[in-house]
Amino acid sequence: MGRRALLLLLLAFLAPGATITLRPALKTLGSLHLPTSRTSRPAVAKNYSVLYFQQKVDHFGFNTAKTFKQRYLIADEYWKRDGGSILFYTGNEGDIIWFCNNTGFMWDVAEELKAMLVFAEHRYYGESLPFGQSSYKDSRHLNFLTSEQALADFAELIKHLKRTISGAENQPVIALGGSYGGMLSAWFRMKYPHIVVGALAASAPIWQFEDLVPCGVFMKIVTTDFRKSGPYCSESIRRSWDAINRLSNTGRGRQWLTEALHLCSPLASQDIQHLKDWIAETWVNLAMVDYPYASNFLQPLPAWPIKVVCQYLRNPNISDSLLLQNIFQALNVYYNYSGQAKCLNISETTTTSLGSLGWSYQACTEMVMPFCTNGIDDMFEPRLWNLKEFSDDCFSQWGVRPRPSWITTVYGGKNISSHTNIVFSNGELDPWSGGGVTKDITDTLVAITISEGAHHLDLRASNALDPRSVLLARTLEVRHMKKWIRDFYGRAGKQN
Repeated sequence: MGRRALLLLLLAFLAPGATITLRPALKTLGSLHLPTSRTSRPAVAKNYSVLYFQQKVDHFGFNTAKTFKQRYLIADEYWKRDGGSILFYTGNEGDIIWFCNNTGFMWDVAEELKAMLVFAEHRYYGESLPFGQSSYKDSRHLNFLTSEQALADFAELIKHLKRTISGAENQPVIALGGSYGGMLSAWFRMKYPHIVVGALAASAPIWQFEDLVPCGVFMKIVTTDFRKSGPYCSESIRRSWDAINRLSNTGRGRQWLTEALHLCSPLASQDIQHLKDWIAETWVNLAMVDYPYASNFLQPLPAWPIKVVCQYLRNPNISDSLLLQNIFQALNVYYNYSGQAKCLNISETTTTSLGSLGWSYQACTEMVMPFCTNGIDDMFEPRLWNLKEFSDDCFSQWGVRPRPSWITTVYGGKNISSHTNIVFSNGELDPWSGGGVTKDITDTLVAITISEGAHHLDLRASNALDPRSVLLARTLEVRHMKKWIRDFYGRAGKQN
């Protein structure tokens, strides 16, 4: 697996989830009205139509007319032609139906905003494959897998919807997305302000590039989550790496590790780094989905799963074998909370609805996010960010080399104050918040911090166990969206 593999696993979770790969104060919201009661709703949306739109494979060249079918979903139960709006989910790296079913916030606010809901699938994911089964054949076929092409897809789709749906032509469109989808929503508003009137970018690490933020901030936040969830929890994990190294020095030790961790396949010496990367990815995933209620986003998990995990990691000052037995109990919370797994597979960590293969190509081209650890400020083994090594590995796998400065060149890095109407929401528990916008930039580029929030908790369906901070965040998000809609119709009225 190696360093690049872990980085790609980390990067691949830029979705309301994919395999792996803030702290300004929450606005003064005390005066905002909060609903007096919340009922728990399922995160599965039911009433939508599945449609397809013929997209150009290449929006920016003129020597090919090739097209492909982009899948999108529409739900219009609460949509009003008079004074309504269109909420447009900018699909990220995976099956759009999975994202639709895990973005309950849009369904919860549809009636209030008189909104049509549109969920657009990202090219090269789900069923939206530009070259069918050959889409991943080689870098020549993958050449059109970029954020810029995806944004152009979204723009063309919205133009199509406004042309073909009676009543939609003169309605405001708001982009919404989480993680990589949140990045796309923000970038969509920046690049196509005439198409969308505003954007809600949830858990969107648009600054996790080059040296805009320290490369170690992500793993430092993961560590903080574990340290706050139980005494000696992060220290137990920090000490587990050397324990694994010592136990895996011999064949007998590797056999013991295989049995103690209930692995599906016996460990060979060359598997040990893979094993450690898999364990590290598990801790990262737990940090991202540390939700206040039981969920089934990546795996079936209990409420506040890190607290449950940390119950098994209370004493780092024990023998290597006891420590690794405790590590197994902790891993078992993530991989076998349902009690149905007979063994643990170190090649699997999340749902198959996410597109880790496509994301590994994106990470090797334009989505180049530096990560590092030092084993002091975090609970992981020390690893430097090595661009040359990363580039060589990318070339070996895909025949391409990354362009680490491209995203900041295209989207502006931290120089985005000329843009308007973007809400950046981040949860303090979410490690991606370290690369997100966590302070207001202008009056219309605003940051919302959710103190008890993990990865895009605010985009999930309303739940009776939602903490107050996410209720406040959603209330403010709706307030901004209503203002964008009012401003749109106000301008339209003046023009008429």
